[in-house]
Amino acid sequence: MTNDTRREVEAVWRIEGARIVASVAKMTGDLGLAEDVAQEALVEALTAWPRDGAPANPGSWLTAVAKRRVVDAWRRRSALDDRYAGISHELDEVDSGEWEPIDDDMLRLVFTACHPALSRESQIALTLRVVAGLTTDEIARMLLTTVPTVQARITRAKKTLAAAGIPFETPDPSEWKSRLGAVLGVIYMVFTEGYAATAGERWVRPDLADEAIRLGRVVAGLLPREPEPLALLALMDFQRSRFAARETRDGAPILLADQDRSRWDRGQIARAVDELRRADAASAARGVGRGAYALQAEIAQCHAVAPSVSDTDWSRIVLLYEILGRLAPSPVVELNRAAAVSMASGPAEALAIVDEVERSGALRGSHLIPSVRGELLAQLGRVDEARSQLAAAAGLIANTVQRQALQAKAAALGGAD
Repeated sequence: MTNDTRREVEAVWRIEGARIVASVAKMTGDLGLAEDVAQEALVEALTAWPRDGAPANPGSWLTAVAKRRVVDAWRRRSALDDRYAGISHELDEVDSGEWEPIDDDMLRLVFTACHPALSRESQIALTLRVVAGLTTDEIARMLLTTVPTVQARITRAKKTLAAAGIPFETPDPSEWKSRLGAVLGVIYMVFTEGYAATAGERWVRPDLADEAIRLGRVVAGLLPREPEPLALLALMDFQRSRFAARETRDGAPILLADQDRSRWDRGQIARAVDELRRADAASAARGVGRGAYALQAEIAQCHAVAPSVSDTDWSRIVLLYEILGRLAPSPVVELNRAAAVSMASGPAEALAIVDEVERSGALRGSHLIPSVRGELLAQLGRVDEARSQLAAAAGLIANTVQRQALQAKAAALGGAD
């Protein structure tokens, strides 16, 4: 097996993996079994493709192999029931004609992985693994935890689903709202990995971001009177609108201040503005205040409608982050608030916020604190300290292009005085 074959198989899995798992889970009703046989199909591809050549439709090939593995498993267990009899003769799914309120296997997969029998941590870890196809390393970085912890959460989640006999099926509409928070949280995490990849050679992954937006649109359609799905959709559309301007031709990151705003997708921004307006109307109709996604969406809107960085309403953004920090406290929110404060009031005040986040210990081992501190120290003219912080941040990040960007910033500050 060549490295090229391995990369090809890994690329197919990145694109098709979740759909393969969803298709097999729909057939078996067992999410754990579905992922196991999908992984077995992947291993078989590593042997078969170098020998026979890659198939014309790799996703279909992997799905067919995974389903045959299921049939083999049922045969070994002598489970020759009606399901086996039908599937062994025809691997393709046959439409039963029954009404399904969720007719999307991927979204059904998300709802299953977000079953209330699982802890919130296990829901997130399992869904990021089977839906987004992220590695345990990537998930650990996203969740600011360790790889063994992520592995334990995923294993525990699969065992819980299997022990409880939870089928892979559409939940009753009455259950949708109880799972909504987890579903939206996972969708946004998938989008976040697409917006700024935690590892690899690319800063953005449009495939993941677009899949998250698609799932968000389906959820918003299922629950049109719920404000948060619409708000999340608005937030993702605002952020996705900037993708064309966020990278150079070589894939290097372009920060907000340096982006060509003429390359922002104005049609997507207009759509996001309308989605946020509808989310606010839904909140008003229910007599509730804005949620976390709506607040983040308005922050994104402030950036999207501003003609330049200097013309951005930074005071409004600071206020929104302060409200968000009370509603959904997070060290990342505080760092974002610090960045906004630096623009509204200056880097000295912002640096005090970053110092407070560091004292909390919440982001120990993350590149976020030294990267933000490095930027602020540079603005204050404390060049040696800034260079040291940026270099430290570069050493903590797994994404190649982000690491190179931080190293370049440190180098641009010049040698020691």
